[in-house]
Amino acid sequence: MSGRFFSSLILVLSSFGLVGAHNSSGCRNVPGSMGFPSTAEWAALNTSVSGRLVAVVPTVKFCNSLPGGCTPQQFTSSVFLDEVPGSMNQVSSDYDSVPPSLCLPNSTTCEQGNVPLFGVLAESASDIQKGVTFARVHNLRLAVKASGHDYLGRSTAKSSLLISTHKLQSIQFTDDFRVGGKSKGSAVTVGSGVNLSTLYKATKLKGKIVVSGTAATVAAAGGYVQGGGHSALSPAFGLAADNTLELTVVLADGSVVTANEMENTDLFWAMRGGGAGSWGVIVSATFQTFPTFNASVSVGLIASNSTQVMGQVAAAHARHIFDWDPFHVGQYFFLVTSDFLQVPVPAKFVMAVQTYFPNTTTDVAEAALQPFFDEAKAAGAIVIVQTNETNINDALTSADDSVGSNTVLGSRLVPATAYKNSPTMFGDVYTQLLDGGATSILGHLVAGGKVAENANVPNAIHPKWRTAKVHLLLANGWDDSASIAQVHGNETHFMNTQLPLLEKLSGTDAASYSNEADVLERNFQDTFFGPNYAKLSAIKSKYDPSDLFIVGAGVGSERWDESGMCRI
Repeated sequence: MSGRFFSSLILVLSSFGLVGAHNSSGCRNVPGSMGFPSTAEWAALNTSVSGRLVAVVPTVKFCNSLPGGCTPQQFTSSVFLDEVPGSMNQVSSDYDSVPPSLCLPNSTTCEQGNVPLFGVLAESASDIQKGVTFARVHNLRLAVKASGHDYLGRSTAKSSLLISTHKLQSIQFTDDFRVGGKSKGSAVTVGSGVNLSTLYKATKLKGKIVVSGTAATVAAAGGYVQGGGHSALSPAFGLAADNTLELTVVLADGSVVTANEMENTDLFWAMRGGGAGSWGVIVSATFQTFPTFNASVSVGLIASNSTQVMGQVAAAHARHIFDWDPFHVGQYFFLVTSDFLQVPVPAKFVMAVQTYFPNTTTDVAEAALQPFFDEAKAAGAIVIVQTNETNINDALTSADDSVGSNTVLGSRLVPATAYKNSPTMFGDVYTQLLDGGATSILGHLVAGGKVAENANVPNAIHPKWRTAKVHLLLANGWDDSASIAQVHGNETHFMNTQLPLLEKLSGTDAASYSNEADVLERNFQDTFFGPNYAKLSAIKSKYDPSDLFIVGAGVGSERWDESGMCRI
């Protein structure tokens, strides 16, 4: 055990104290509990994982330990924060405790917040096994983090032990991946720490592409695939969960298992769409690959100072959304305030429309989009468009993501029937949302096409994905200077104010994509998982009978308090 770790361990444990009342049998052990591990037991864990146990601290405290601290750019860089065990891409402060436990830039105090106490920086399945077993034996709250790119706070937990899979960076290709002797064709197996930027570069070198997102540091084999995994390629190839061939997982009992269509088939079903963080720790995942190709990528900026005009633009978009079905396009259409995008457009509101046309020339792509852009111009909006042809791997690769903000989301899947039957309603709803102060209405055309065709693929994807056209979400945020009342107001704004408007499009019984959603959903069981929930709950009881893997709004979380510390 290194002297540096021992010093950090003593400092952390002494700050909480180890003398206290015994925890009730229904609660996890925390510092001060009789059952909380001793210094010697933590030291033994550190030895067993070859010194890879670290004291985890909030981002600001980590930066304060560096010569010169962190630059403003580092505080918002997902690539930089990905290397910091205690950093999450979004909120990790505890605004609910009394007093709040915060660690903010330029603050005179720095509390632990919802950041774990210690973390195993795993480099192997064995490291994960030892960490999971330690948490189970000592009845600790456990958190699992691949990249920390999570809006629901599921990759962090107060007073917990963290399992970080960031260092699992293996990438292996095969042209003949086999399950039970049956060929599944071309595939890639990736460690659960491999981010999308790295994966896209590796697949390009092999002349391949995988179904995945656009954020640089999302880990394909982490929470992304467990939630289902949407992509700009989904209309052409389906969701990531539809294209997952195998998972290697460390379970709550510490065993390592393979899950595919032949082995542990119920677990395989659950972990493809049944929600992130509820089942075990993914060591690696195997995904179907496809031959790479060129795509025409159109980027359009549609701007106006008028909420009425932007509503007309949204209605025009709804009327033309089926124009692009023959091309299996994926599209992101984000309506935000212009200061958010930081683009030189002389208007308050901007809809940024980025469309990916697989195997399509720029002339054809431009012709397909032109009727929509013409209608937007006719409504009085400024329209700027640029289209280029490029390799799809390059088009989806991002060098970095801008993160570190205080942001919460709420979302719904909008069915294709809403677009077919009520396109003008989209204009009304958008205008009402903007008039109500919405600053980010983020549309994702990532359904339809192959997503709908894959309705019979046996996985835990919410069935309403198969009839959806768009994943539509709203983002709400606050500055570090916000009061606690303002923070809580933002956290509840979607459910209390924006959802009733959004339901005019989605319907009141709509689904939501659990990876980009509101952790405060009142009926998350139905909204995130639908008719699959009872089966998911039974599978969880089989593989995780003590609920070691509990996350907010995850399967089984209704049995625990909001912190995941005590049964209710």
